[in-house]
Amino acid sequence: MRRNTKALAGIALSGVLLTACGGANQPTEVQRAALAKPLFATEHTIVERTTGDQTDLDQSNGDRPDVNPDRNAYFGDLHVHTRYSFDAYAFGTLATPYDAYRFAKGEAIKHPAGFDMQLSVPLDFYGVTDHGMFMGVAPVAADTSSDFSKYPFAQVVHDLNAPDNMGRLSALDRMRSFGLGRALALAIVEGEVDPDEPLSITRSAWADTIEAADMHNDPGRFTTFVAYEYTTTSDDNGSLHRNVVFKGSDRVPEVPFSRMHSRDPEDLWDWMDTLREAGVESLAIPHNSNKSNGHMFKLEDWAGDPIDDEYAVKRIRNEPLVEITQIKGTSETHPALSSRDEWADFELVSTRGVGMGKPMPSKPEGSYVREAWRHGLALEAQGITNPFAFGVIGSSDTHTGAAQNDESNFSSKLGILSADAQLRGSVPLGLVENILVNILPGQEVVEVDGKSFMGGQQNEFGASGLAAVWAEENTREAIYAAFRRKETFATSGPRIRLRFFAGYGLPDNLLETEGGVARAYTNGVTMGADLAPNMADGTTEGERAPQFAVWALADADGAPLQRLQIVKGWIDASGETHEKVIDVACAGGVAVDRSTNRCPDNGATVNLSDCSTRANTGAAQLRTVWTDPDFDANQRAFYYARVLENPTCRWNTWDAIHAGTEPRSDLAPTLQERAWSSPIQYLPTPDTGHAR
Repeated sequence: MRRNTKALAGIALSGVLLTACGGANQPTEVQRAALAKPLFATEHTIVERTTGDQTDLDQSNGDRPDVNPDRNAYFGDLHVHTRYSFDAYAFGTLATPYDAYRFAKGEAIKHPAGFDMQLSVPLDFYGVTDHGMFMGVAPVAADTSSDFSKYPFAQVVHDLNAPDNMGRLSALDRMRSFGLGRALALAIVEGEVDPDEPLSITRSAWADTIEAADMHNDPGRFTTFVAYEYTTTSDDNGSLHRNVVFKGSDRVPEVPFSRMHSRDPEDLWDWMDTLREAGVESLAIPHNSNKSNGHMFKLEDWAGDPIDDEYAVKRIRNEPLVEITQIKGTSETHPALSSRDEWADFELVSTRGVGMGKPMPSKPEGSYVREAWRHGLALEAQGITNPFAFGVIGSSDTHTGAAQNDESNFSSKLGILSADAQLRGSVPLGLVENILVNILPGQEVVEVDGKSFMGGQQNEFGASGLAAVWAEENTREAIYAAFRRKETFATSGPRIRLRFFAGYGLPDNLLETEGGVARAYTNGVTMGADLAPNMADGTTEGERAPQFAVWALADADGAPLQRLQIVKGWIDASGETHEKVIDVACAGGVAVDRSTNRCPDNGATVNLSDCSTRANTGAAQLRTVWTDPDFDANQRAFYYARVLENPTCRWNTWDAIHAGTEPRSDLAPTLQERAWSSPIQYLPTPDTGHAR
């Protein structure tokens, strides 16, 4: 039983957003209007870097790995914050982009609270994505020897991360420090600060970020990407954040385009298009659509007008991918949108952050990826290009420089403010901690079974996720090409390998025969691709249905697989869209129940006292070649694969075990980790309104 006992007004510690930096002194209406306008002029200056992409340079001993024409699965993270991000610095993060890359390559780095963070297995690629908005400004403002620190608004961060201010008692200072961004913006509006002062700091931090990426890029073994986060919101504080990833580093913009240049994502796309025409290739990846309050995938543009073809073509050109899972929730779908999907409630964080007070609910409609895919079909039926035909990745959104996707060793994303189990809300507060929390603004304490716990969004955060691609080799060129063709998949943390092909005449034993993958590439299409109708002469009605080859391999260090699924979405002749989840392969080799399209329960259980799992359940791999029994060659549709592991302990249960306490009863004790493929888009006619 849960009872709310305390909820103080103020900045919500677990819901603080970069763009919602409050403070005691709120701006006037005139100031608000000024802040809504661009503070910086848009720049298209390109820096030529002769030390950029070094595709023939090997930094390690030994020969470069061979190119694999059947492509390898590579895992990485394209959503990582370091000390150059305004909010990460407020959380106590001192890790640099160089440290972040060292972590991804397997080295240990320090958490803001002082303990080591280290991966058990290095990642294959990594992209530091510090916020473009005032990038690098916080550390300079905090350094009392800098000229910039002399401004009155900078006092709130003076010595914020000094060695003697890195404990729990620094929480109030850290919450106050979120006023820096708004205070600086107001100072620019009032003419007290020359815009070029913070811009010069950002240029320096951005140049250092690029240098770190190049220093650690090791073609064939480890890939880095030059990237940053564009952080904007709707007027009602729905998240419209994107990570911008550049193909190379030989020619890059001098300064990243941020919400200080424009809050309108369409202006971001225009900036990217202009740079692309000058030879600077990039793509943007939206994330946390679940927290957008319906704005991320709404059927209107920024001005509120219905989506037209010009908007749609520009969007899909610049945004071919979407981040479907991360620490702040999974954005695949929602029970309110997919009532017949028993797994639609996976790791939901369905609130939007606000500057003052508690987070507010985020409207599901317009906020989730599967619904957007369906809306794309409806737009095509109206003769408009599909702006939502994107592929998927996962990433972490860590704010410590270190990817967070291990349930058994999760420290969340808020640095010092989530450094232990009490702060994460998984272990009861002691008497002293309870008193301290209750004097902090914006903190929610909840009573569960007679014990006091930290409340708020941190309870909903999850140890997710990873970006994954199929590419010929581990290089910027090969992995970026996979991004562009959308041969990508996402996982909630485990390194599950997921293949997905479609074609005509694919044999049932395709994935069991030598050369089967090569044959699938030759005779079919892969995840993220378009599938044309079978128009061969003499084709019978039965031969017009494609075969879908799907293959999942469990993470060798994770749980076994329980079920392999295909999710179908389609539009009927009346213009109504539909969806269906079909189990296509079951652990143990048992058959799918065709009356329900579900695998039988495989008996997998978890012992919550030690997180041990029942032996001899689940599968190391699941694979099948499936034909849609309801396929209609004249019906526009999409298909994507989803694979679920057996249940395992969620991070809050692990926290309780480590602390020797009972798991908190109102939080899910277990979860089923999973992976999602990018969809294959079936186009019944060549002139379908679809752009790649």
